[in-house]
Amino acid sequence: MSTSMVPAPTGVTPHPLTPLSAGELEAAVRILGEAKRIPQPYRIVSIWLHEPPKQDVLAWDGSEPLEREAFTVVYDRSARKTYETVVSLTHRRVNRCEEITGVQPAYMIEEIFAVPELIMADPRWQEALRRRGVTDLSLAYVDPWPGAWLSDTDPGDRRVCRPLTWVRPPVENGHQYARPVEGLTAVVDLDQMKVIDVTDHGVVPIPEFQGEYIPELMTAAGDRNRPQFGRLRNDVKPIEITQPEGPSWTVDGHRVEWQKWQLHVGWTAREGLILFDVRYDDRGQLRPILYRASVAEMVVPYGDPAPTHFHKLAFDEGEVGLGLLVTSLTPGCDCLGETRYFDGLATDQDGHPILLPNAICMHEEDTGIAWKHLDYQKETGEVRRMRRLVLSSIVNLGNYEYGFFWYLYQDGSIEFEVKLTGVLSTGAYRPGDKPKYGTAVAPGVYGPNHQHFFCVRLDTDIDGVQNTVVEVNSEAIPLGEDNPYGMAWVTRETPLRTERQARRTINPGSARFWRITNPSRLNEMGESVAYRLQPGANVGLFLHEDSPMLRRAKFASKHLWVTPYDQHERYAAGDYPWQNRGPDGLPRWTEADRNIDNTDIVAWYVVGVHHVPRVEEWPVMPVAKAGFHLLPDGFFDGNPSLDLPRPHHAGHPGIPDEQMSPTTHTG
Repeated sequence: MSTSMVPAPTGVTPHPLTPLSAGELEAAVRILGEAKRIPQPYRIVSIWLHEPPKQDVLAWDGSEPLEREAFTVVYDRSARKTYETVVSLTHRRVNRCEEITGVQPAYMIEEIFAVPELIMADPRWQEALRRRGVTDLSLAYVDPWPGAWLSDTDPGDRRVCRPLTWVRPPVENGHQYARPVEGLTAVVDLDQMKVIDVTDHGVVPIPEFQGEYIPELMTAAGDRNRPQFGRLRNDVKPIEITQPEGPSWTVDGHRVEWQKWQLHVGWTAREGLILFDVRYDDRGQLRPILYRASVAEMVVPYGDPAPTHFHKLAFDEGEVGLGLLVTSLTPGCDCLGETRYFDGLATDQDGHPILLPNAICMHEEDTGIAWKHLDYQKETGEVRRMRRLVLSSIVNLGNYEYGFFWYLYQDGSIEFEVKLTGVLSTGAYRPGDKPKYGTAVAPGVYGPNHQHFFCVRLDTDIDGVQNTVVEVNSEAIPLGEDNPYGMAWVTRETPLRTERQARRTINPGSARFWRITNPSRLNEMGESVAYRLQPGANVGLFLHEDSPMLRRAKFASKHLWVTPYDQHERYAAGDYPWQNRGPDGLPRWTEADRNIDNTDIVAWYVVGVHHVPRVEEWPVMPVAKAGFHLLPDGFFDGNPSLDLPRPHHAGHPGIPDEQMSPTTHTG
């Protein structure tokens, strides 16, 4: 196994979509300060590349650099004002500076660390812990949940958060989520850095079950309830993944070529991993498929009305940042084999760059057979193995970890997968009770019911920018002369021509999928070239139609949205979901009912995960997976993986592929 970092690009002219460097981040802050367009002191919420217009990038030939700009969100805490600026790094000036009214910016790192200290110093909070028998307050752990918006009685224009409390066991690195403090809530004004409310809704005993998952702590804890925990298996033999000739990719800066695929790897502190300009080399023709693909928002609504849990509605991307909270990936653990890492960059509130090492991992995986057939009469067979390129990033959001994975396959398909793991956001219940809105996972500890929704933004360019989405449903034909045996069925295609028409949900009963077509490009069958958006496992949103949570999370009420391309429409719940009353983002934009037929479009697909906790998900959760596929559907003139080389025969590993007889059994 070997690992390597991304080198600096070899070309003189940077690609227009290359993320900002640390030097560019520092320059943007300096230029903004020198311009004096915003009253000091202010805080830097975020900075990332202000992407050039799409048409300019598509027309770019590499001969001259496009203007490099930085998009910044700036907050004046004393005046409670939010500003957006666009700073030209090329011309060293501020191209745009605008106050954005009626919004609250995302969490800042300094706030995340300051809130626990504020709460732990509050006498009301301290007394509440003493009522629960906690004498060592240093063991307390405070999770600074975002503020949400619940009703018109909320704290007006104050920017608030609603922290929750757990108590660590008296061992180093002990599992705090095993000991939730139920019924204790608080509200913090983040502008004044002041605790404005602490409410004790009634004492529930803090669970004594330790629930450790680190082997040394499980053994040291002497867990009386589960003594088998802490003894690691001794029958797991090593697996070595080697590529003696190295990987099949080449990398120039953030530009990646892998077999017939080409793409550009992007990054922002909000979205994390982005795929740009994804193309496939089809017999010498480099055909575009995606201009930009990213996670455009996520939301986690909880289904427990208890005072400690009912406000849990985290928009983890827009309220915090998937890139900001990325974890550093570890060779041999998060990725195996030959790996290539891309670092990420963010800034602190003074605008100083923060290096996020190993933020993105790229590696290859063998995924089993690509195709196989045996001609049983002639006793000849052929088999090929499938490989995929994996680009992944893993985010830690308090108790949860989310892994975001993009797979590019040798058959021209693309898959998105989210992997959910980490620890349940727990609650406590009284002895003798049974949790009504969740599952008891340990004595006194329960996991509340909840859901996860991830919206993926797909700026498609299927053989060009003029695209149309067509819905395909399968339908059984009634009994009759044309269907005497009642077994016939057909597919019905419906073009989605306006935004409201394209607000769609999955329908397993009709095996619904969507074809993203280019009506102006025909294949050899005379049909529009297309990629199929094939849903995976999915669920609906369990929020009442009158719920204030639904107003804020309404993008998750549909599985498919389609909008005309607009570079300013990038986030499914709007630019600023913190305390946003909603509906914003997709539900608001699509009210315009704009044309989406045979034009430059963006498809937004929502993946839902329904989480009724299991005992087997305690004390740490096995990975759960969800996602979707983009499959070529008339894009190619046949199976694009026909040209895969034969694998070396297991019995004859030294025979080169070209010396193997076509009638030889392979694999």
